[in-house]
Amino acid sequence: MQYVTFENNRKLDLIAVGRIAIDFNPLDYFKPLSESKEYRKYLGGSPANVAVGLARLGKKVGFIGKVSDDQFGDYVTKFFADEGIDLSHVTRAKNGEKLGLTFTEILSPTESSILMYRDGIADLMLSPDDVDEEYVASAKALLISGTALAQSPSREACLKAMQLAEKNNTRIIFDIDYRPYNWKSKDEIAVYYTAVAEHADIIMGSREEYDLTQAIFAPQMNDEQTAKYWFSKRAKIVIIKHGKKGSTAHTFDGQKYNIKPFPVTAFKSFGGGDGYGSAFLYGLFDGKEIMDSLELGSASASMLVSAHGCSEFMPTVEELEKFIADEKRQFGDMIARG
Repeated sequence: MQYVTFENNRKLDLIAVGRIAIDFNPLDYFKPLSESKEYRKYLGGSPANVAVGLARLGKKVGFIGKVSDDQFGDYVTKFFADEGIDLSHVTRAKNGEKLGLTFTEILSPTESSILMYRDGIADLMLSPDDVDEEYVASAKALLISGTALAQSPSREACLKAMQLAEKNNTRIIFDIDYRPYNWKSKDEIAVYYTAVAEHADIIMGSREEYDLTQAIFAPQMNDEQTAKYWFSKRAKIVIIKHGKKGSTAHTFDGQKYNIKPFPVTAFKSFGGGDGYGSAFLYGLFDGKEIMDSLELGSASASMLVSAHGCSEFMPTVEELEKFIADEKRQFGDMIARG
């Protein structure tokens, strides 16, 4: 069953809105961040990673965002261009704002943390004036990242994009993508997350992220109650992630579909979520059944937690299919299906 349908005459499959950043991952890993001395630079930011992931999988992707007017801005825009991502609505900050920087700490394959620099940041300077109705209407779906709601004028730009998407029958995908930086209170988080979640066709997040979203009106919901609540608004698919235990896609007809991670030797504990999101959405755009789409997402996530970075290691369709076939050959056809 196709739980979400798309306007297939659109020029773009997806437009992502929000954070484009830079990740620095240590080359001298398995030690505290304070002791690391060598790093490799990657394009980062959850919506940027999802955009790259979908482009690698052959989808037509655009982006609405703001980057720094310097060499790092040059780096991320060239990366996008090389991946075939439309840059027509990625603009430069005018007042010296810089790209966000993320330094990662990889203590072990299961212990990781991130240190973000998010003051005077370019992506949060995205303005409603940067959002164009014709561009939003050119896509099958709009992806809004929760981080972009943390501060004005970016939050107003997201709300405008959401309203234009509704007006033009562009599907709305909300990736809750919680980061503590730039938020002032849990009430503020709940207000703005709810403002978007109420209009989303697909919502993706962890149990913690849903708890933050619902903190004001229903802080004690379980997964089934959470899904039922958002189905009473507009959602058709609610994905709730539980880390190593896998995730569940709840659908508006009361069904739920469980997926587990594919067995891999993990290198780090972050980066999998963006691979999951991009490959799952790829499956939906291709009209695949929801369980098949979840399997693609789980496979991409497993591939990325065993890689040093995220954006540069997003798989192609061929790589994704080969990984799944190899895993099933070794562990059995139902290895990831819960």
